[in-house]
Amino acid sequence: MAGALVSDTPLMISISGVRGIVGDSMTANVCLRWAQAFGKSCASGPVVVGGDSRISKTMMRAATISGLASAGASIIDVGVVPTPTVALAVEQHRARGGIAITASHNPAQWNALKFYGADGLFIDEARGKALRAAVESEDAFDVDAYHVGQYERDELAIERHLNAVLGLPFLGVADLQARRFRVGLDAVCGAGGELLTRLLEHLGCEVVPFHAEPSGVFPRNPEPIAENLGDVCAAMFAAGVDIGLVLDPDADRLALIRSDGKPAGEELTLCAAALAVLPHVPGPVVANCSTSLALRDIAGMFGREYFETKVGEAHVALRMHEVRAAFGGEGNGGVMLPMIHASRDTAVGAALVLQALLESAQSSAQFFDAMPQYHLVKKKVEFATLVEQREALESLESVELFGQPERLDGLKWRTGKAWIQARASNTEPVVRVFAEAQSAAEAERLAAEVVSFLHY
Repeated sequence: MAGALVSDTPLMISISGVRGIVGDSMTANVCLRWAQAFGKSCASGPVVVGGDSRISKTMMRAATISGLASAGASIIDVGVVPTPTVALAVEQHRARGGIAITASHNPAQWNALKFYGADGLFIDEARGKALRAAVESEDAFDVDAYHVGQYERDELAIERHLNAVLGLPFLGVADLQARRFRVGLDAVCGAGGELLTRLLEHLGCEVVPFHAEPSGVFPRNPEPIAENLGDVCAAMFAAGVDIGLVLDPDADRLALIRSDGKPAGEELTLCAAALAVLPHVPGPVVANCSTSLALRDIAGMFGREYFETKVGEAHVALRMHEVRAAFGGEGNGGVMLPMIHASRDTAVGAALVLQALLESAQSSAQFFDAMPQYHLVKKKVEFATLVEQREALESLESVELFGQPERLDGLKWRTGKAWIQARASNTEPVVRVFAEAQSAAEAERLAAEVVSFLHY
């Protein structure tokens, strides 16, 4: 694969996927090679393929399908759909694997391949390493004309996903239909608009759409964090919505906007969803180690064990399976409900949040005000190269800022009802710094100490 990984911006290779800037580190040849290697590992398939709406989708989809077929794997194409729809379709079709073509919350110039195993979960570390080794080898994966993989289109993946969510036994569909929530939906012109609109309409909601069409032309920075939501918060408040739902491009992260126009924050998405699940489903709660203490507090309210994992959906899903969890997710708005599927899912998240809001009989502003109150600050320190990123984090290890850190994922310090974490991003050459405390000033102070050292 000579030259495939040479570019101005390195290809970001994680356990379960590969991403880069289209036309730079992510080219048709790179995409084809990774798809070929994955297709070879899936024998004759089938492999489910789907992805978000970003503007490079045509090239990426064609290269991915060609790579799979040329390696002898048959393809089930589910089209432009949310990432969790791809994961669910792998399981529903009993496929050998799946590929989601999406760079998630990254800007439009990025795209990526995410790889799923036959269980519909991201491939594990061992398979990820084997896949990378195959890609970087000199092996040829092309089959002859008689063994080229066949192509099939599946138009019903979103329909099946919708029915799975509506079939939740504790979801009060009739009561929600009677309540008729007025819900703002901002799909950031990504893949989630159709599924979420249909779900909300089935639940009797009056949907106020913002950027719901899947054009792939993102109207703003597509990461659904408070600093990017000023305009949509104002628009939803002006529209008089009961609650606002904001998605990322591949619809695996859900942020919420309150009835008073303020962002509730991604962290409280998990808390709200947990309140709908835990009264009905036994078992522990699992979240990554960058998730707010508020979720731990809510798990404690129901007497549930709480487990932390490394950041990454694959780590959370594995731990949920090991402990037979009732509920889990990632604090960036990634709700995971294993009774449907152990992947981050905004459709599941939206239904659960509306159910919890219905049961509270409060406005969404009152509902979120009643939750455990913490202030979580998220900072990002950018570096020119991955080498600089790694060196900065290594230098931080040698300094005792807040005592001895935990090393589950990066460095994490706990102090009373507060914590600070610094970890290398899996998707960008940055170090992410998180600090949470019961006051905003304290959280900012803790984060600033770490950021200033990394900048030094």
